[in-house]
Amino acid sequence: MTTIKDIVLVHGAFVDGSGWRGVHEELTWHGLRVHVVQNRARSLQGDAATTRRVLDGLDGPAVLVGHSYGGAVISAIGTHPNVASLVYVAAFAPDRGESVGTLLPTPPPVLPPVEGAHLLDREKFAGWFAADLPDRLAAFMADSQVPWGVDALRGPVAEPAWRHRPSWYLLATQDRMIPPPTQRMMAERAGSTVVEVIGSHAVHISQPAAVADLIRQAAV
Repeated sequence: MTTIKDIVLVHGAFVDGSGWRGVHEELTWHGLRVHVVQNRARSLQGDAATTRRVLDGLDGPAVLVGHSYGGAVISAIGTHPNVASLVYVAAFAPDRGESVGTLLPTPPPVLPPVEGAHLLDREKFAGWFAADLPDRLAAFMADSQVPWGVDALRGPVAEPAWRHRPSWYLLATQDRMIPPPTQRMMAERAGSTVVEVIGSHAVHISQPAAVADLIRQAAV
């Protein structure tokens, strides 16, 4: 039986919270209350503060979920008293002093920063980020990117929440943005319960039911 009613979803880099729509529909259909954080993705500190404000408004325990860079955000803020458990979805799980930038063995095709923020190369977006999505959707996502701040990429996590909260990890086996071996390393050192899914970095969009099922496990 589900004992936690609130789910807080934190998006990653280059996208916004609308990518959680399918997961939102799955979870709300099962009676859960879902809160989608809309981070600006300019700095890790700023995004952690935005997520904290959502958590402050809850009246009970929640599962805190992060996709991609959102994993760094939930690692930074997940010791909040309203957080009962963590779910990483093809996400970064930095340790003390680590940033997203230090965990990337092969940098993705980001363009040089403009006004302190990166974009992914539009022509390479589908292949790297969204290989299992319809072409038209991947093209729209490439054209509607949210600039990712250099300070978000480089921001270190002081005390990772996975050292203090139980965690689950959905590993996307065809991810190019965060290579599966890197995902596995982070999940294992965090002691996470791991589920592997054949999917791209956009697995939360292509396979929302699988993502929602793992979140529901963390809510029990």
